[in-house]
Amino acid sequence: MRQRPLSLIQDDLVDYEKAMERMAELVGERQRDERSDTLWLLSHPQVYTVGRRTLEQHLPDPSHGIPVLSTGRGGQLTYHGPGQLVGYLIVKLGEDEGIVDYVREVELRLVRALDALDVPAERRDTPPGSELLTGVWTKETGRKIISIGMRQSRSVTSHGFALNVDGDLTPWDWAVACGMPEVDMTSMGREAPATAAMDRVRAAVAEAFEAS
Repeated sequence: MRQRPLSLIQDDLVDYEKAMERMAELVGERQRDERSDTLWLLSHPQVYTVGRRTLEQHLPDPSHGIPVLSTGRGGQLTYHGPGQLVGYLIVKLGEDEGIVDYVREVELRLVRALDALDVPAERRDTPPGSELLTGVWTKETGRKIISIGMRQSRSVTSHGFALNVDGDLTPWDWAVACGMPEVDMTSMGREAPATAAMDRVRAAVAEAFEAS
């Protein structure tokens, strides 16, 4: 894995649509070489976001009152809420790299972070004809703990990952996450309560991405 130090931005709870506006600004700055590669760590109020391929039958019942917003990232439906650590990656890729290559790197860096937090984890290859298994999964229980959805524009990445730390997992049960009806979403609090402190998780993730 190549060395790729990142500048770190940290916020607490940021409205999703406001975050998308700020992320677009960061991407523009990176495309113009006005900023270095950046990791932005934050959380969102409750919201479901859907990709272009999300099926209508995978959407949540609106009676739960959680907004559903379209997004420009890859992937399908995901959920954001308090107690989840979101990381947006604004990175200029090399001429020999594509977005798929970088997503693999992101998975491996997050596996490293979870290992440091006593949650053995792995990335998975997608069998031909299956729904994309992008993300990170726990080794011992086989549950999905991190969702990843990214895109690339003029060589610069945007969007990123969502790591479930200690938030309520119930909203995941009200929709079909990642296009996989059988997926069992989990969190640090469920897998390793002793290390499920947001400050500790933020630090481990920042270190895994060489971000400061």
